[in-house]
Amino acid sequence: MFLGLAIVALLIFIYGTLAVKLGRWSITMPMIFMTAGFLLGPGVSSVLPLSFEAEGMKTLTEVTLAVLLFADASTLDLRQLRHDKALTARLLGIGMPLTMLLGTAVFFGLLPGEGLAFAALLGIILAPTDAALGLPIFNDPKVPVRIRRALNVESGLNDGIATPFVLLFLSLATAGQAHAHEGWLVTALLEIMFALLVGAVVGIGGGWLLSKAADRGWSSGISQQLAIFGLALAAFFGSLMIDGNGFIAAFSGGIIFSAATGNRFSEPAEFTENAGTLLSLLVWGIFGGIAVPKALLYSSDWRPFACAVLSLTAVRMLPVALAMRRTGLRSDTIALMGWFGPRGLASVVFSLLAVMTLQEAGRPTDLLIATATWTILLSVLAHGLSAKPLSAWYSRRLAKAVGPLPELQELSELRERSNILRGVHRK
Repeated sequence: MFLGLAIVALLIFIYGTLAVKLGRWSITMPMIFMTAGFLLGPGVSSVLPLSFEAEGMKTLTEVTLAVLLFADASTLDLRQLRHDKALTARLLGIGMPLTMLLGTAVFFGLLPGEGLAFAALLGIILAPTDAALGLPIFNDPKVPVRIRRALNVESGLNDGIATPFVLLFLSLATAGQAHAHEGWLVTALLEIMFALLVGAVVGIGGGWLLSKAADRGWSSGISQQLAIFGLALAAFFGSLMIDGNGFIAAFSGGIIFSAATGNRFSEPAEFTENAGTLLSLLVWGIFGGIAVPKALLYSSDWRPFACAVLSLTAVRMLPVALAMRRTGLRSDTIALMGWFGPRGLASVVFSLLAVMTLQEAGRPTDLLIATATWTILLSVLAHGLSAKPLSAWYSRRLAKAVGPLPELQELSELRERSNILRGVHRK
């Protein structure tokens, strides 16, 4: 085991050393650590004893997502969107619900034997997007600010929005299999309510205390970083303590903290984002070590692969096209926005947690593992490799366009974020 951990540590060093060079070759962090997990895990060399039952596996994946949910919510200044809320509102208010509904319909049509609750759970798990897998699009100044910021905000908020729906349908899928009492919905709703309560207490109380301390000079920039990281963990574990959902508490706590403090601590909050990113290296390795081998063993069934292809194309692109109707955007702009819906860490964590929960309830998980894994694996490769050339292609087409374009509406850039993954691919 120590050999495997030493190799992982060395890979972190190598990636940190060569990140910019690797980014120019469209080699992303998930590609590297997912591959490392696969090679070091039980499917190949067994250097690392990875399994769904391993002690601490569930806690690590949960804490990673909770920290990133709090960070995304607390570092994003929604006030900057007040002059152009339309695209983001359409993506989150129309595109995302349609994506979940269409995904549910597609998965139920291809996997009818698993039931509607299972199809809905899978559709929601694979709905959130991850900006980290398409960095050349988000970092290319030749791509209009309006388009980049809409996709950026979407990716920062849709995983938090998806969380309560994952909880509800996971509870339904588990209750249906285990013949649980009819109060599953009440139990799930109570978890959400308790989580929102904890998020409000952490966001308002923590924001007030930190603001007062900062005003009196009782805290420094470095100590504020630690304080905000502690708030993220407090929201997560505090919610679990009273049987609430830790993810919802972290996400709502981050939003409320940002609102309560006027987003004044956005820079110190980036420490929490970077800490979550470092933890995500391990989660990608776990995913590669235990989920990818299981998906490969299940490769004789064509349905998970078909679900994955449809999820990355029609299930994402059609809802985005419908959401962007009557906006005046060019067809290539809408196609680009639809294509760049990469599935990343949120889908990984939701998948791992769903598998662990369903296994505890005695429900088969092969189809869920295979479908989610193929979707994420294809997304990592397809979106990672296509981001740079498609960004250049789109920029050239836009440069040749004539007349006023709604894409080119003058807007200020969102505040630059120093996340270690958002910065490593810049020229």
